[in-house]
Amino acid sequence: MSLHTDARPAGGGVRAAWKAAHTPVAGVPRWVRICAFAIPFTVLPSGLWRLGLLFVDHSSADSGQLPDWLPLEVYVVLLSVVSELLAFTAVGLVAAWGEVLPRWIPVLGGRRVPVAAAGVPAALGAVALTALWTVLAALTQLAGTTLQGDPVPADFPSEVGGWTALWFYVCYAPLVLWGPLLGVVTVAYWRRRRRMS
Repeated sequence: MSLHTDARPAGGGVRAAWKAAHTPVAGVPRWVRICAFAIPFTVLPSGLWRLGLLFVDHSSADSGQLPDWLPLEVYVVLLSVVSELLAFTAVGLVAAWGEVLPRWIPVLGGRRVPVAAAGVPAALGAVALTALWTVLAALTQLAGTTLQGDPVPADFPSEVGGWTALWFYVCYAPLVLWGPLLGVVTVAYWRRRRRMS
């Protein structure tokens, strides 16, 4: 089985980079591709919710446990961008760059990705995300507490009620799928790569 080793197809540009990052390798079942491509979309609504907070007055807001040197606005943007980038790594479990490192990466470019190097972090991530979002966050919401065990503040979006609470749940509910979907894609990656070895 031939594997395309360069993640930058001829022609360059954004369209070529997009195609290289998203084109699945041969042998990936359609349902696994759908699961992998769905993962970034499970994270996107919560990121959009957080970015919407940038347009709200924070002058009297409590920044929680953020250090004084980290402005709330910077934290919100970083958390949203990093979350989306982490979610996008699931696409690597079905694309060529998850099997052979792109040539543009210094020193390691063009080398095969060991199965465990991608599979173990993905599996640990799936377990952690499932525990965090599917179990912990759902249970704390039902109990009316924060992840630290403190009572949820009265001005928290889920407590405000009405459209605010509904929009909050619509944006954050998809996160429950992140861990389980990543687990499914990880198992499929592991099995497919082991068969190829």
